[in-house]
Amino acid sequence: MKTDVLIIGAGLTGLTLGYQLKQKGIPFKIIEARNRAGGRINTIYSGQETPIEMGATWLSTEHKYLLSLLNELNIPVFEQFMSGIALFESLSTAPPQHFQIPANQAPSYRMSGGTSRLIDALIDYIGKDHIILNQVVKKIEHQENNEFQIYTNNAEYISGKVISTLPPKLLVNTIKFTLELPEKLISLANNTHTWMGESIKFGITFQHPFWRTQNYSGTVFSNVGPITELYDHCSVEDNKYALKGFLQSPLCHESEENRKSKVLSQLQKLFGDQVLHYVTYEELLWKNEKYTSCDTDQFLLPHQNNGNEHYQDGFFNNNFYVGGSETSRTYGGYMEGAILSANFIFKKIT
Repeated sequence: MKTDVLIIGAGLTGLTLGYQLKQKGIPFKIIEARNRAGGRINTIYSGQETPIEMGATWLSTEHKYLLSLLNELNIPVFEQFMSGIALFESLSTAPPQHFQIPANQAPSYRMSGGTSRLIDALIDYIGKDHIILNQVVKKIEHQENNEFQIYTNNAEYISGKVISTLPPKLLVNTIKFTLELPEKLISLANNTHTWMGESIKFGITFQHPFWRTQNYSGTVFSNVGPITELYDHCSVEDNKYALKGFLQSPLCHESEENRKSKVLSQLQKLFGDQVLHYVTYEELLWKNEKYTSCDTDQFLLPHQNNGNEHYQDGFFNNNFYVGGSETSRTYGGYMEGAILSANFIFKKIT
């Protein structure tokens, strides 16, 4: 299959770039290793169709390009519920501290119906014929005529320009280049933090938001764990109820049953026995997502090398670009960064 632009990865950067190319009438294809689009945007509709965000969730008024895109696609946002008592666990031997979130704190927002609504809207505009799933890129050849031959697990593609939107570390460790990438880029990518790479997210649904009736906001910060952060995760219509949060990273070595047991024990201690009447428990270990993370024991600081200037360079005669949220000069690791990366590359190739 031949095209003008081949985009590797159907996450937010890849789909936003496809959206822009479609508007300009430029031929392109998006290939995606997973059997779904969205990348690190992944909304699970669990327990009476309650949307639970296993990936990207929040945005703020500073995220102007994301808000502009949501406006274009008619996707409303709503303010994250933070009213009532928040809890802080400093020590396992001390009771949790109660405090009120300051009223003047800048609010966070969520997308009505779930963050995957953005992915679905982009796909609807782009057209499913432009997006090919289950395509694991194995090798990229840069040919003498300045075209690229891209080999996947079951297909071959030819393109004049190639855009990778994979996490940089994943790119340089899983795809073979017959004409090697610059050593500086490989070293940089191996030392670039992958957003969400070590996160464990979970969501737990209920028939009723019992915490609200007790004047709890659902917000928890804990040094004790296993939950490190927790938030109210009810739907915008306020008719589907959930709590959603993050677990300590070392728990990835335990079974799901053990993690769930520890979560319920902590929630019971914080909110009482009503948590035991949950409807569903969902979790996602991003470390185990082989199309996001690489197996490594290397410690990288959060956002380390995100937005590095070298990611703004073009390679192979400016026909190959490395994009994605981690490469954005601002808001690296956020949805806003993913869109800014798409905007930057679109200007470079058109």
